Amino acid sequence: MSDANVRIPAEARDRLARIASSEGMSLRGYLSHLAETLLTPEERAERAERARVALRKWNGYDPSASEQEALDAELDRRLSEAGAR
Repeated sequence: MSDANVRIPAEARDRLARIASSEGMSLRGYLSHLAETLLTPEERAERAERARVALRKWNGYDPSASEQEALDAELDRRLSEAGAR
């Protein structure tokens, strides 16, 4: 495996190094672990679509885009209300 150099601010590097150390990992190992475990936007979209299909098969739930927007707005409203308490 070849290495790559990534230029980031020293503060970000130091923070990542502290996080890696707290996990018992080197910075290199920690970044490799992140790259292996985080999903790309395409992978997240695929996973969301598979979940939507499975949910529809399981119970018939399949909201339209406008219904989903309304549900998201309601969730945002409730979260905001709960945070104000």
